[in-house]
Amino acid sequence: MPKYLKQFMLKVNEEVLKSTVQRAKERNIIIPTFAQQKNPELIPEKIKKQVKPLGLWDVDPRNLFRITWKNDTTTGLYGDVNFVELPSSLTGVKARIVGLVGKYFPTGAHKVGAAFGCLVPRLVSGEFDPTRQKAVWPSTGNYCRGGAYDCALLASPAIAILPQDMSPERFNWLKEIGTSEIFATPGCESNVKEIYDKCWELRKERGENIVIFNQFEEFGNSIWHYNLTGNAVLEVYEKIKGPRSRMAAWVSATGSAGTIAAGDRIKHAHPHARIVASEALQCPTLLNCGFGGHRIEGIGDKHVPWIHNTRNTDTVVAVDDENCMRLFRVFNTPSGQEMLKDAGVSAEIVEKLSLMGISSISNVLSAVKAAKFYDLDENDILFTCLTDSAEMYQSRLVELATEHGKLDTSRALADFERFMLGEGSQNMMELTYHDRKRLHHFKYYTWVEQQMRDVEDLNNLWDLEFWEDVYSPEVIKHWDEMIVDFNERTGLLKAL
Repeated sequence: MPKYLKQFMLKVNEEVLKSTVQRAKERNIIIPTFAQQKNPELIPEKIKKQVKPLGLWDVDPRNLFRITWKNDTTTGLYGDVNFVELPSSLTGVKARIVGLVGKYFPTGAHKVGAAFGCLVPRLVSGEFDPTRQKAVWPSTGNYCRGGAYDCALLASPAIAILPQDMSPERFNWLKEIGTSEIFATPGCESNVKEIYDKCWELRKERGENIVIFNQFEEFGNSIWHYNLTGNAVLEVYEKIKGPRSRMAAWVSATGSAGTIAAGDRIKHAHPHARIVASEALQCPTLLNCGFGGHRIEGIGDKHVPWIHNTRNTDTVVAVDDENCMRLFRVFNTPSGQEMLKDAGVSAEIVEKLSLMGISSISNVLSAVKAAKFYDLDENDILFTCLTDSAEMYQSRLVELATEHGKLDTSRALADFERFMLGEGSQNMMELTYHDRKRLHHFKYYTWVEQQMRDVEDLNNLWDLEFWEDVYSPEVIKHWDEMIVDFNERTGLLKAL
């Protein structure tokens, strides 16, 4: 067996698994495989019939089968990967910028998939006992929402931990979904350490009564994105490419380092493609070993996640959060939308701009900067992730109106020209080998000194073989086999 593969091959705890299977049987829970999430055509027809009438956000176990990039909201079933291509009239660059749409996941954000990747392998192996343990979801927003939702579908109590300055919509939704406990930690998007501190506090208080699913160190997060998000990008590329097209880049906020792991899959298929890591200029952690606070909700910073493969990151870009906030207002107010149509952006695209939340806009701006930095043309296709939608940030529009006054068409045009068309290639760095190693070493301060990780394990993360084993097809195959076995034990699938 390859050197590192063994640690991802989970051992079955029969005693715990017995009670978990019984609960699943009582609550009518059938768990989809990763293969079914990647290719919903593999989902049994009887399951599809049960899924079809459900609302996308309904708290029903069958909505586990909607954790996929391929939800078709018109039919209630499945289609192609949900994506939108942003035209030059909007981006101001010749290169094609394509965003995978996260809104059409349950909860309205793709993080529900990452949470599934962390929770389910432990659930079906018996490493996590939902009958006596609570699942803890430390996050800056969407991940703990995804975890709470997955737990609601899997009959497991959930604890959410997120900074107090996150949008009210996040907290309200967590209450509505029936989250067992919600902890608001000090600070804003950038205050990740405070989240970790709360986790340590809960560990000391509750011991084995909780299991912490820390997205920043859980490889289930990056493995899900490698296999699901990465392959979704490759499918879209094959669909839209022309005879001279080039897979130019995968652009992603570093965040938990889950979404950016899709770049590893893309690079495996297209070695010349670049992985561009994005962050807020107000907290330029990778760019300048910096710190601070910012308003781009959902991307985290002030540390390098344990699961970030820094050896595979080519470029770092920092985006001003003011640019994101101003464009968010332009895209989601009638005067801004009217201006964009007058400026030559099609009504169809204007209608789709609500698919972008604040971090989505940051990703798009990062792609624009990368296109300018590398002099990309109409043959180059950059992919990014539209993590969530404007629906989650309506309160921010009210705040922006209070701060800047009413947005008229002339002001909207000025903001569009300055913050989108005028975006330059400043605050970017192309990483050398030693730059990447420096970012790898940066992990020491968070993970060894603060989170008690072993330095030998840290050194292993610089080994190319380690990442080959993490993303080995054998890992996801093994997890799928455990899911199939779990479903067979409940007997529910056979009884349909």
